[in-house]
Amino acid sequence: MPQAPAIPNCPENQMQIDLSGKTALVTGSTEGIGLGIAKGLAGAGAHVIVNGRNANTVSAVAAALGNNARGIAADLGTAAGIEQLIAAVPHVDILVSNLGIFEMGDFFDIDDAAWDRHWQVNVMAGVRLARAYLPGMQSRNWGRVIILGSESAFNIPADVIHYGVTKAADVALARGLAKRMAGTGVTVNSVLPGPTKTEKIEWVVESMRGSGAGTAEEAGSAFVKQMRPTSIIGRIADVSEVANMVVYLASPLSSATTGASLRVDGGIIETL
Repeated sequence: MPQAPAIPNCPENQMQIDLSGKTALVTGSTEGIGLGIAKGLAGAGAHVIVNGRNANTVSAVAAALGNNARGIAADLGTAAGIEQLIAAVPHVDILVSNLGIFEMGDFFDIDDAAWDRHWQVNVMAGVRLARAYLPGMQSRNWGRVIILGSESAFNIPADVIHYGVTKAADVALARGLAKRMAGTGVTVNSVLPGPTKTEKIEWVVESMRGSGAGTAEEAGSAFVKQMRPTSIIGRIADVSEVANMVVYLASPLSSATTGASLRVDGGIIETL
């Protein structure tokens, strides 16, 4: 029986991700999705920069990550906080703009201050960091920028319009930056999580469980069915499932993926 032809450029274990020697900044990485991403990148060998506003928490998370992880406490919702971070960390190979806020409220109750707060944290933090770090990535002819969007970018919720608008802006930012960095060896993508098992979501789920929703898993499924009825998986995702996508995008293996909005939404978004 003839042997199958060899497949070129297909080494064994090609999906093993090794980020040794790479420095990765993950904003808002002391809890939730950001912490999951930091753990995933550190596990792949990256030197991770942890960020949050509380110095003690940031230091504790960095120490727990190991692999020479470093913590920088700074409020990235302000230009001054961004400058503080950049002064401490002038160069990174991987930027994960994860920091974001989410405040419930009807459109007619959300004032200009709330809109501006969401814009500064959810959008301008990523803008400022990309502006600071992309030139260095370009000069080294390699870099990865991943901006955390949300399924709410395409599925704008009526009860958090302000949040959905900022997440749509994040997706547009990533697409535009990808075009701007064309031909440089730098890729820029956005990731769109759906309901994910973070501290905030768990609090909501627990409140539903107290209303008779059964086990934590049943309460989570009830939450998804009520709030995101188009979900295909019908459950809340684990942070590791979002982190896995980000770690892949941060790796050399994703070199042909740029300008994309990759969904980890459980199938909520109805468009093909």
